[in-house]
Amino acid sequence: MNASNVIGILGAIPQEINGIINSLTSVKETVISNRSYYEGFLGEQKVVVVYSRIGKVAAAATVATLLLKFDVCKVVFIGVAGGIGTDVCVGDVVVAKDLIQYDMDASPLRPKFEVPLIGKSYFNSDQELSIAIMDRIKAILSPDNLNELIDSDDLKKFKIKAPKVLFGTIASGDQFVSTNEQRSRLLAELPNALCVEMEGAAVAQVCFEFGIPCVVIRTISDNANHEASFSFQSFVEEVSIVYGREILKTIIELM
Repeated sequence: MNASNVIGILGAIPQEINGIINSLTSVKETVISNRSYYEGFLGEQKVVVVYSRIGKVAAAATVATLLLKFDVCKVVFIGVAGGIGTDVCVGDVVVAKDLIQYDMDASPLRPKFEVPLIGKSYFNSDQELSIAIMDRIKAILSPDNLNELIDSDDLKKFKIKAPKVLFGTIASGDQFVSTNEQRSRLLAELPNALCVEMEGAAVAQVCFEFGIPCVVIRTISDNANHEASFSFQSFVEEVSIVYGREILKTIIELM
């Protein structure tokens, strides 16, 4: 464990973190391997913000650079995901309890989902911090506050009325889940998974191997079905960017 007090913040695409970058003060940009790492301050907290690009390899490379070059002490990954849990709706926020790579399969050498040589399938988040963060997010998503942050027409468009904050398993893999068949197959194998995305479990594995705590927060943009492509693009541009900015502004106070 390092002794710095620098927080690393990642999102997979620019739209997920542009609002955060625009909130930084005393900004310094460093380009490494075609990625821009923005060092600066959110309030009094020093942070490094970067978008990882999409997929597990891209995310793992980016977070490893954060750990090795910028000496961060904690990692926060924030962005959107497709909801697959039965009680997960568009506009909800999932805070990871643990994460699993649903496309990891070295069987018959090792059990399906287990990462070879590590002996783990599930990688835990920082449990204490994640639970504390949930209370802050609940306040952000309260109806009165949400209506101040996001235009009522956008909330109606995505049928967001009383968004929930959920704590559970996030499944990651290198495919965009956008059919009912994919969704059903994932739930059959991982019935406890709340949502699906393409980076979180890779980030959690790298943090585990470096001994650095991480938090993964995902806003549900779609239901991982045939409407996912349309919902994803529109939701990121109109809703997710606001969620991400407000969530990070408040949770930085806990770190």
